[in-house]
Amino acid sequence: MTKPAVVLLSGGLDSTTTLALAKDQGYAPYALSFSYGQRHATELEAAKRVAAAQGVERHVVAEIDLRVFGGSALTSDVAVPKHDSADELAADIPVTYVPARNTIFLSFALAYAETVGASDIFIGVNALDYSGYPDCRPEYIRSYEVMANLATRAGVEGSKLAIHTPLMELTKAGTIRAGLALGVDYGLTSSCYDPDATGHPCGHCDSCLLRLKGFDEAGAVDPLEYQA
Repeated sequence: MTKPAVVLLSGGLDSTTTLALAKDQGYAPYALSFSYGQRHATELEAAKRVAAAQGVERHVVAEIDLRVFGGSALTSDVAVPKHDSADELAADIPVTYVPARNTIFLSFALAYAETVGASDIFIGVNALDYSGYPDCRPEYIRSYEVMANLATRAGVEGSKLAIHTPLMELTKAGTIRAGLALGVDYGLTSSCYDPDATGHPCGHCDSCLLRLKGFDEAGAVDPLEYQA
């Protein structure tokens, strides 16, 4: 019997690859996306396309509104930083960091996992090409997994939950190669922090620059059409 697993799916390159890897490992994926007050709906539309294309068991879009707190360029009117090259990206935590976002998302994933009988959660965090977010580090994930097994009925009753991070040690290029090997259509995805009204990526935010650098280093062509 195929094991169920909850996969956090933003509609971006990393989460889409993570979904494909979960399926390749024999899991039946239950996708979880969030309408959290982000500045555009493009990524949610991408998540729906990806979920349909990869044939998930179920795709849930949870609605929460992190705009009530603000504190990020993705949930407020703060401008998204733009650069000409990935070499210009700073090592500091950027203003696109959404306070406690992965902690919040993983909490919802725990609830979803318990309701579908899943002992596995997949999240596409990465410790290499990751823009400096503190909630993408391996020590954070390990700590969260310990907490999850203390905080859930399943964990207390002996059904230990595991948080899988298959991209943790991969470069962006490595992630892209892994996805292409599994037939992932990256034309369905959206990575941009500040796309235009038609969904075309800007090509200059941190996420776009890391994506473009990854495709270049992977020797592949990004299928998205960028703004002029």
